[in-house]
Amino acid sequence: MEVPVKIISAEYVTHDVKQFRVERPADYSFVPGQATEVSVNLPEWKDRKSPFTFTALTDKPYLEFTIKIYPDRHGVTDQLSNLRPGDELILRDVWGAIEYKGPGYFIAGGAGITPFLAILRMLKATNQVADNILFFSNKRDEDIILGSELKSILGDRAHFLITQQKDTKNDRRRIDEAFLKAEVNDFSRHFYVCGPDPMIAAINETLVKLGAKPDSVVFEK
Repeated sequence: MEVPVKIISAEYVTHDVKQFRVERPADYSFVPGQATEVSVNLPEWKDRKSPFTFTALTDKPYLEFTIKIYPDRHGVTDQLSNLRPGDELILRDVWGAIEYKGPGYFIAGGAGITPFLAILRMLKATNQVADNILFFSNKRDEDIILGSELKSILGDRAHFLITQQKDTKNDRRRIDEAFLKAEVNDFSRHFYVCGPDPMIAAINETLVKLGAKPDSVVFEK
């Protein structure tokens, strides 16, 4: 399936992350946490596909993507950075293994927060936020995506970690075995993990080592 949709709005939410809202095709549905493959609807770009997660609530009349732009790669995100309302994207079938299965710990690195945005917004809308905790790691404070909204949803259960900025007021630890031992008090709960592939692999291995059940660790396989 390929569906062209017009961009309704496009604006930066950090220095290198742009939020796109697009038309929602009839009967197009998804589960919070899922994604689709997206192309720019131009002759030279329509066959260049990249996966992006839906970040709006499922009941909105539009679809939303919150996308980190990589201009130095000269790929799809660089092309997306030039698009304006009225330009078109091509959407495809919905897919993805990340979905909410119960209270637990959300562990995100950088743009890996995007599958969790729709989930956390859903939890807020349905009064299910309690007992969920977020650990969100970035290089610098300016890289935190929608930090104010995450704090408004989770309050002091949203923990921001900064790894490459000495003057940050946020936690400077890395999400490693020592951190997880210190901060997780129940490894029988669900863990939702998303970020760069090496980070996912390392955290998943550590979680299981510390007592998490493999089927309780939710990530994009």
